[in-house]
Amino acid sequence: MNAPSASESTPRPTNRLGAEASPYLQQHAHNPVDWLPWGEEAFERARTLDRPIFLSIGYSTCHWCHVMERETFANDAVATLLNERFVSIKVDREERPDLDKIHMLFVQSTSGGGGWPLNVFLTPDRQPFFGGTYWPPESRQGRPGFPEVLDRIHELWTTRRSDLLESARALTDQLRSLLTHSADNAYPAGERELHGAGQTFLQEYDPVNGGFGTAPKFPRPSQPLFLLRFGRRFADPYSIQAVEHTCTAMAAGGIQDQLGGGFARYSVDEHWGVPHFEKMLHDQAQLVQLYLDTQLASGQARHGKVARATLRYVLRDMTHPDGGFFSAEDADSEGKEGCFYCWTEAEIRAALSAEEVVVTLRHFGITEQGNFLDHSDQDPIPGQNVLRLVDSALSEAEAVLLASAREKLFGIRNRRPRPHRDDKILTSWNGMMIGALARASVLLDEPEFRDAAERALQFLRTHSWDAGTRTLSNSWCDGRRESTQWLDAYANLLQGVIDLYEVMLVPGHLEFATELAEAMIERFQDTAAGGFWQTAAEAPDLILRTKEDYDGAEPSGNSVAALALLRLSAICDRSDWREIAERAIRLFAQRLHQYPQAVPHLLLALDFAMQEPKRVVLVGDPSCGSTASLLRAAHGVFEPHRVILGNLGPVAASARALPVNEEFTLAWCCSGSACQEPTRDREAVRRFLSAPDPETTASGGVS
Repeated sequence: MNAPSASESTPRPTNRLGAEASPYLQQHAHNPVDWLPWGEEAFERARTLDRPIFLSIGYSTCHWCHVMERETFANDAVATLLNERFVSIKVDREERPDLDKIHMLFVQSTSGGGGWPLNVFLTPDRQPFFGGTYWPPESRQGRPGFPEVLDRIHELWTTRRSDLLESARALTDQLRSLLTHSADNAYPAGERELHGAGQTFLQEYDPVNGGFGTAPKFPRPSQPLFLLRFGRRFADPYSIQAVEHTCTAMAAGGIQDQLGGGFARYSVDEHWGVPHFEKMLHDQAQLVQLYLDTQLASGQARHGKVARATLRYVLRDMTHPDGGFFSAEDADSEGKEGCFYCWTEAEIRAALSAEEVVVTLRHFGITEQGNFLDHSDQDPIPGQNVLRLVDSALSEAEAVLLASAREKLFGIRNRRPRPHRDDKILTSWNGMMIGALARASVLLDEPEFRDAAERALQFLRTHSWDAGTRTLSNSWCDGRRESTQWLDAYANLLQGVIDLYEVMLVPGHLEFATELAEAMIERFQDTAAGGFWQTAAEAPDLILRTKEDYDGAEPSGNSVAALALLRLSAICDRSDWREIAERAIRLFAQRLHQYPQAVPHLLLALDFAMQEPKRVVLVGDPSCGSTASLLRAAHGVFEPHRVILGNLGPVAASARALPVNEEFTLAWCCSGSACQEPTRDREAVRRFLSAPDPETTASGGVS
């Protein structure tokens, strides 16, 4: 983790970032730039020296962050300009997503674009006045060189400072207005928003290549997850077919690692062929949930196989020895993007038998010309191929040959220098993965996945959760935890623990879920307007508190919190939690109605809130075989409007009051205030969950 800059063959002296745990900050620890971490020391230095702050935000597996580090921040001449004129601060966006959110919104609103590295100039009191993303070391293709930018900012600071300060104040006010939501919205009508959103998503569907929109193409799982629910609610098979097609196309494309499992960040083309190769934990977790739901909705087991391969990758390559999950793997290795994953035809021929070569070249579409262009500045590798499924029609004998070839290629690839791995343990992403593993364990009959989910939860409870103060840190790395309180950590872990509880029915997991819910509400709820702040009130280093409502690569904390509280309220019969969730939905009602593409995960919450969920209450020993059998039946039906609970711990009083049979577990299938006769019949549970949802919907809305 403490490797020098990629641009250095001999380590330079370490700057102030050398003491930081973040792998991203460590990548800049040997720059000649006098970097400081975000904090009071840097702010005081800016005030004392009367200099503007240069804030640079990125993450350790970001390709263009690497490029700017090599070209610019390792450059002595650039470092001199920064050190003499500015106070320079480096931030890992994954450790401080609150800072990233504020400054990304600033750059997007002032320049029309965004991305990483995110570079912003601030006044000494931390108000932004100018920003951008990647700047090259010299002007090129209409983009100013970074030294030119520094000269211009220094000139304005020296000669027109009052104008800059006034602009910074005005821009901060503008930023505050962009982050303000009306508390006077009417609660969404429900079916109108859901139906309109589904139609909007289907208009964006690519019927040729799968997915939504054009290149570059991101999986963005919340959108197809909603379409599966849309298809069930409105009896629309086309929407489910669209999701199936999308999942099949992604699984066949280069965006899926065809040898090792797992998915890359996105595809640079519209047919999922050439990926941006970095792998993020949150993508793996969300895509597992998507493929599991697609298997349930379609009845096609091939989607579950993709989920299984993805989780095998995570457990093999992304798991801490004590149980937590690492954050990401880089796109680059040996200084070249995709070098770890790509193959030339000559490499394939040298690795395999003649019979294996014939099948492998045809199956993966490998050619001498290649399908991936190496953009390296020095010595680009010609003829590289990203593996993707081009011809899947295999005889039995060919399938045997291909399996042998894959095993050989995987072994050879594992001897290559691996991409850098960001070994931070992020609580929010670990919460997502805990939920994915839990559901996969029962749907794919893989007890190993359930055990991994439990180990990860124990890791977080040991290293990231303070039981005395009921606080949860968002980041742990190298024995140190970052103290920032971040809504997404609480919300995603809460969602994951609920998933794990519904798979195991362990009362302790439900008790922890209620603790998390109470701590989340106490720290982040806006009791006046509704919804949740992204940061706790005790965050003095922020100029603004934000409420996130955009479900992008990751669902927003508000969306996840609303859905998790709705589920937990149904399990525990807590109407107060339901009301808090509904107030969050109401706060973003205009967004739901006017621009549903921005909030697909919040649509999942609205869909769940539309009706009283069915309840399957299993009364008996959670560890016995009959309970496991009934759990598999309950989980094996695509019914988004249901909860599964036991009769122990902080469950609803009605569940605790159900009579216990000492010999075997009984399933009570309940809707509203009525329960059917208890049963041991798995098919009866399936029939109950497969039946159309009751006509009666929840009251919906708050006064």
